[in-house]
Amino acid sequence: MEENPFETPEPATFPPLFHGEQVEGAADPFTKACTKAALGCTSGLLVHNVTPDRLRAAIVFAPETPLAEAMSVFCACGVGFQNALGALAPPEVAVHLGWNGDIIVNGANSGRLRVAAAPRTPEGVPDWLVVGLELHLIPQSDEGGYAPDQTSLFQEGCGDISPIRLLESWSRHTLVWVNQLGNEGVQALHGEWRGLAHGVGDSIEFTHEEQSLKGTFLGVDEAFGMLIRDGDTTHLVPLTSLLERI
Repeated sequence: MEENPFETPEPATFPPLFHGEQVEGAADPFTKACTKAALGCTSGLLVHNVTPDRLRAAIVFAPETPLAEAMSVFCACGVGFQNALGALAPPEVAVHLGWNGDIIVNGANSGRLRVAAAPRTPEGVPDWLVVGLELHLIPQSDEGGYAPDQTSLFQEGCGDISPIRLLESWSRHTLVWVNQLGNEGVQALHGEWRGLAHGVGDSIEFTHEEQSLKGTFLGVDEAFGMLIRDGDTTHLVPLTSLLERI
């Protein structure tokens, strides 16, 4: 493997309302952020870990709306990341978002977004909500072509992008979308996300509440719930189905 072009020692600087905490080694920022959120940390904590092969980060939010509505922050973080990478990457690099949190670069998976919250009742206002980011910086294997549906920033011609600068850019773009959600509602985010959605119109299989759903991915409803058409039936999978148990 060549020397990692992404390794960088510079510290991260985040916009107002966000405050960073770096973790090192094998520490998972998502788990760390969820633990701190459960203990009552303030909103805006951004835990991050940059290793030679991966960029990982997680943001703590304190929603003021029911969880089903607050889940739109997950999509705001996704659009924020797409905007951030799109601004730093060469113009030929295409970045799209999977409904389940997948980050798609030039048609292949390069990472994902994760989400957790507590309590998990869709109708109740959660005490906290955490959105995590995982991104592959270099190939996961020395053997090229072993997984053609997987990629990394290095493989897609983004070797000049500093992961710290990308992390900072993600925080700034995400803050813009989160503020817009609070001030203007979901309409603008909905329109932006639809233009970035990966796999709309494709066949899909998804397990929800122990039921396997198969059909055509039609897009999302006003709350970003996934719509799956199976013959004459349209199934709705709420965004809260993506919540992880921590």
